[in-house]
Amino acid sequence: MGIIIWLIVGGVIGWLASIVMRTDAQQGIFLNIIVGIVGAFLAGLIITGGSINNAGYDIRSLIASFVGAVVLLGIVNLFRRGRVR
Repeated sequence: MGIIIWLIVGGVIGWLASIVMRTDAQQGIFLNIIVGIVGAFLAGLIITGGSINNAGYDIRSLIASFVGAVVLLGIVNLFRRGRVR
């Protein structure tokens, strides 16, 4: 059941991050899910020193996941285009 929640929450977080970074038209649902999950993982490593999945699903971990996804999209845009939108 945990993997299904990862996919759903990762998709929503990735979709919201792509809207904020204005890359929603360039990527599909699969890339949104990947960005959301990887962003949450990176935010967990940086913020808590471990996986954000150990913290549970509270508002703090969701915001950290969102920020991680936005930062990840910014880094991808920087390498893809040479600038951040």
